Amino acid sequence: MMEIYWDAFINGFNGTLNYTWRSILFQVPWYTNYFWGLISISLIVWLLEFLFPWRKDQSVFRTDFWLDAFYMFFNFFVFAIVIQGIYNLLGVGFRELGITAQSFAVLHLNHWPIWAQLLLFFVLLDFVQWLTHIALHKFPLLWRFHQVHHSVKEMGFAAHLRYHWMENILYKPLKTLGVMLLGGFEPEQAYMVHFAAITIGHLNHANIKLTYGPLKYILNNPVMHLYHHAYELPKGSFGVNFGISLSLWDYLFKTNHLPEDSGTITLGYDGDTKMPKGFWGQSLHGFGKRKG
Repeated sequence: MMEIYWDAFINGFNGTLNYTWRSILFQVPWYTNYFWGLISISLIVWLLEFLFPWRKDQSVFRTDFWLDAFYMFFNFFVFAIVIQGIYNLLGVGFRELGITAQSFAVLHLNHWPIWAQLLLFFVLLDFVQWLTHIALHKFPLLWRFHQVHHSVKEMGFAAHLRYHWMENILYKPLKTLGVMLLGGFEPEQAYMVHFAAITIGHLNHANIKLTYGPLKYILNNPVMHLYHHAYELPKGSFGVNFGISLSLWDYLFKTNHLPEDSGTITLGYDGDTKMPKGFWGQSLHGFGKRKG
């Protein structure tokens, strides 16, 4: 039995490592190449920041730019390689308990048009992430990890993927549960959903003024998300504008807040000066005695 678990761990680790390496060497289809896809999206959004800056006094190489750039690759690739083996190991354990992808199925989408499958997949996963994001703010234990993301003092696209590695552990199982609600179904074209989410997330954190007009009630945007990072929150609130890709949930559940759009507000949280400045210090933040 132990051999089965060990093999699952090694296969998950090696499989993700090999796929990442093949991606770097352009040996996977371009439309599923997350390594170069992330770089391409990042360069395009960074160019937009340079051409159309919202906060014109903010440097292109803003505060903590290189730290955030490192976080992008660490969270999206390095940690993903390490953790995939553990996810495979847990998958074996669940199967031993009789829990499969069909265990929580609410809908089966195989007979739906592909555009409808992708749309529901996108909306459901975004709602699951919205709920998770609220939990990260509401519960002190989780908030201590999420403080790493909110320690950003100048907003830019790379801040999108500055987050504590514990958030990977929190988000991934809940997103998997969301997929299980669809009968364990993840459409073959799911790369479209993932690339769309990366693009929207980059834009939401970018130094660009976008509101999308009437679509602001559906799509999250940089103006709305900047207030999510505001140092001063509405009295009695533990956070606002929790949307990931969609602002829809915030407007539906009255967690939206956008008093003005100058882009000049102070970012952070009470006690953010205690946050370590370097990656390794931030990686350990949240464990042990609470520090603000």
